[in-house]
Amino acid sequence: MAKKFRLKADEIKPLAEGRGACIASDMITVRGKLVGFMYREKTPDNETDSGWRFLSGLEDQDYMDEADNHGVYAVNTIANYDPSIIELLDAAPGSVFERTPGTKNFRPVDDWAPPED
Repeated sequence: MAKKFRLKADEIKPLAEGRGACIASDMITVRGKLVGFMYREKTPDNETDSGWRFLSGLEDQDYMDEADNHGVYAVNTIANYDPSIIELLDAAPGSVFERTPGTKNFRPVDDWAPPED
């Protein structure tokens, strides 16, 4: 079944272009939730991968285990879904952030590391 994205292609504006690809949860792109948790892999998957992974924070393990619940997107696309991530996009590989509940602000996470491949 085809995904019905919250934003149409013509609604995507140039907010964070040239930053490569990322992986994002359907909770963001299909259900329209804000980014609640974001991390940057230390080693990207390929030359176009920025290393960024974006989640709403509502995904449980069963949801995460289902590959169809995620997609590869331009970082710019996810910035259109949640512009509050833009100021963090230059963070170093290995960076981890979570949204402060009830705000548009993120705080660094020190007690979680991106999974090792």
